[in-house]
Amino acid sequence: MRLALYQPDIAPNVGTLLRLAACLDVAVDLIEPCGFPVDDRRLRRAGMDYIDHVRLVRHGSWESFRRDRAPGRLVLLTTAGDHLFPRIDFRPDDVLLLGRESAGVPPEVHNVADLRLRLPMRHGLRSLNVAMAAAMVLSEALRQTDGYAALT
Repeated sequence: MRLALYQPDIAPNVGTLLRLAACLDVAVDLIEPCGFPVDDRRLRRAGMDYIDHVRLVRHGSWESFRRDRAPGRLVLLTTAGDHLFPRIDFRPDDVLLLGRESAGVPPEVHNVADLRLRLPMRHGLRSLNVAMAAAMVLSEALRQTDGYAALT
């Protein structure tokens, strides 16, 4: 199981996601460019002291991510999803793809996802915070795939 962050806009959300990944022993793919300057100092500040515990792979572009990514189904979390969470079966090698906070993902990314997943929400509200949505989906995915077994 992996998280993939597509060109994130907000450094504190990246920090929250890195902390989540470190605590749950989930790898993270960071797909650049980001909406904030990304250097080791800023990533370290965003990820606090958890960054040393994250299996983080940085990709310079969407194309490099597609070329070099780990195998597995690409599951996009999107408000335009055609499958409703939690009514799907997750796989241990799923890559949970999260879009930009401000704009999601462009059509070319949306279209290559193997599965587009939408979280149910109260009518009239736009979206959840990306880190909150990731935590919800990742938690269920790990539960279904026995991904918590190795954690203490």
